[in-house]
This record gives sequence, C-alpha cells and structure tokens, in this order.
Amino acid sequence: MTAQDDGIVVRLVENWNPDEIVQLYQAGGWWKDDYDPASLPELIKKSFAFAIAIDQQTGKAVGMGRVISDGISDGYIQDLVVLPSCRNRGIGKEIVATLVQKCTESGITWIGLVAEPDSEMFYRPLGFHRMEGHVPLLWKGGH
Repeated sequence: MTAQDDGIVVRLVENWNPDEIVQLYQAGGWWKDDYDPASLPELIKKSFAFAIAIDQQTGKAVGMGRVISDGISDGYIQDLVVLPSCRNRGIGKEIVATLVQKCTESGITWIGLVAEPDSEMFYRPLGFHRMEGHVPLLWKGGH
C-alpha cells in the first residue's frame, strides 16, 4: 500500500501553516522554545525543496522533509519526520522519494543526509548507504 492509497498525498510546497510545521518539528524532537514560528515561511521558501505529507481527509500535514542545496551539485535531505500516529505506513518513504525525484530531475545526483541513530535500515532500501571513512561534524563555536 502506498501512502496515497492510505489517504495521504505528498506534495512539494512553497508555504504551509507554521503551526503544523512546529508540531512536526516537535514530533522530531528538534523544536526549541526560543525558536520563532514566524521564521518558518522563510525556511520553507529558501529550502531547495520542501515536501509535506497531507492527510486528504483533514488537509493537515502529517509529515515533512526538505532538501538544502545550491540547485546545481549537492543536496542534503533533512528534517524528515512523520507524526508518531502516522508512522509505519510508507509516508516517510514517499517523502524521501519525492525529494530525491526533485533533486535528480534538477541534475543533482549527490544527495546526502545525516540519519538518526538506528534509522539506517529505513534509508538503505531507498538507495542511501553509509559513507565509510566520513564522520558527520557539527559546528559548536569556539576554538
């Protein structure tokens, strides 16, 4: 069964209800109290691609993901999340497939992501593999 068969459709969007986006970021554990929901429309607009999984009955977002890219060479998928009540229905896979399709149609074939611990087996069937010899790093400031 695809997510669409389940009443869910995945679309690339240029804007969305910030309250629903906050709820998705909270579901992923990525929203901090000092973040400003007013910045979300700009975040969506400035992403190379922003996909929303929409429950067709309610019109509400149940999942999202985005690509950050220069639009020419590399793309990075991030912020992939599906509401806990909607998981294990293929929605995340549809979001990733939609984002990958947008990238490849634009000529971007180097598509990376940093996966949450224990999620590698989710991404492998979608064509993603561990980058042996590489370590993800995060800037923390200072020297």
